[in-house]
Amino acid sequence: MRTLCASTLIGEFFVIGFAGLVAMQLSDLSTVAIWTVSGVAMLVSILLCGMIGRPGGVQMGWALQIALIASGFVVPTMFFLGAVFAALWWASVHFGRKIDEAKARWSETGAPAAG
Repeated sequence: MRTLCASTLIGEFFVIGFAGLVAMQLSDLSTVAIWTVSGVAMLVSILLCGMIGRPGGVQMGWALQIALIASGFVVPTMFFLGAVFAALWWASVHFGRKIDEAKARWSETGAPAAG
């Protein structure tokens, strides 16, 4: 699960950065405000890569997804991109857990785990 979730979060890191550039052109917010919010969100996305396996890590990821969708109020395209990343987050968590369960079953049977 960690690999899939971390991949999604890294993608979000770049999308948040690009959204910050767009927000500078489209919104009346100050550059400092835009980059403070974008920078914190980018930092959170990177820090979450290391927290996926810890308690609350997945829930914090969901909070980031909600924030990404809410950023559509500043950059309207982010409503769509936020929804896409929320779907990717769901898929990463859902299928990542299935992969982890399959690996655990393989380990219990003594068969070599793939990947």
